[in-house]
Amino acid sequence: MLFAHTRWRMPSTRFLRRFSASPSLYQFSKPIQWTPACPSPACECAPTPSDLDIDRKSPLFNTMAAYAEQVVICTGKSDWTSRIEDEEGDTGDFVRGVKGVIGKGGGAFDPFNNVMITASSFPTKGRAGHTSVHLFPSFKTVSSIPNSTTSYSAFATAYLKARQLHPAHNTLPEAQKKQLLRDESARTQFLEIEDDFISVLVCGHGGRDKRCGVMGPLLQSEFIRQLRRKGIFVPDEEDTKSSENKDKVKARVGLISHIGGHKYAGNVILYIPHSRSGSALSGMGIWYGRVGPENVEGIVEETIIGGRVIRELFRGGITSEGGNLGRMLEEQEKGDGALKLKPKMRG
Repeated sequence: MLFAHTRWRMPSTRFLRRFSASPSLYQFSKPIQWTPACPSPACECAPTPSDLDIDRKSPLFNTMAAYAEQVVICTGKSDWTSRIEDEEGDTGDFVRGVKGVIGKGGGAFDPFNNVMITASSFPTKGRAGHTSVHLFPSFKTVSSIPNSTTSYSAFATAYLKARQLHPAHNTLPEAQKKQLLRDESARTQFLEIEDDFISVLVCGHGGRDKRCGVMGPLLQSEFIRQLRRKGIFVPDEEDTKSSENKDKVKARVGLISHIGGHKYAGNVILYIPHSRSGSALSGMGIWYGRVGPENVEGIVEETIIGGRVIRELFRGGITSEGGNLGRMLEEQEKGDGALKLKPKMRG
């Protein structure tokens, strides 16, 4: 709840843009490696349906809305109502509950700390009345969160609130600043593990838009096929607990709900875990648009294995510290200083 003596208004778009453009979010210690175009597939794949109204003319670059954390809810379903907060049962309860804390009108709403909440087809974990989630780019899995007002507040405090407040909050009362800040000691209340899976999230929200509803399952199947061709272990549900697979490079591929930009279907987010320390994209999330089955082999080879961004498909991305990868690439393309961008040539 906002304090009665403090009048708080949502900052204007111009204000947010001016104050959100922190140089620290656009700096990176080394150049981002990239390749201009997605290579053609070396094997046959399913064709992209020709009757979908996909925007192939508008620029894709920097069409990703900046965010601090993505909450991926394990629902065990492959489609949802148009607004996932209208879902019945645990998923809808969880979305409404968390948004009631950090969403607009919530007591811990912070316009400078955008949290994206999406449903996914990943299997549910735990029992009824509880929700499990994957968090990116924190790369954590939190299981069996009780669906209760107290737990929603504690979860937001432990994982979703800002670690450091934006300078625009400097004039707020200290008590209100504390309400907006993360307290990681609250994590002891939850079942949490580090997530070392490569995560491929494909928008398949047919309940919201036909284009993603059609493209999503096609891309999900093709990613699973191509990852396995490259020797990456994509487990079936029953394989996830097998100790013999614990040392393998692992990936999960799931459908997710709306992330914006249906006209750019297929929309795909790749999260490369810290355990992939040899990748230049370790700890990052990469957003691609206009992805067809014919692009999947190239994405696996260039981005997941090679650590290179495919420029023609690139919508944006996020670093493990919350930096805006699209803006960083934009700065490199301007040729600033020692980070003048050059495409990484394929061997």
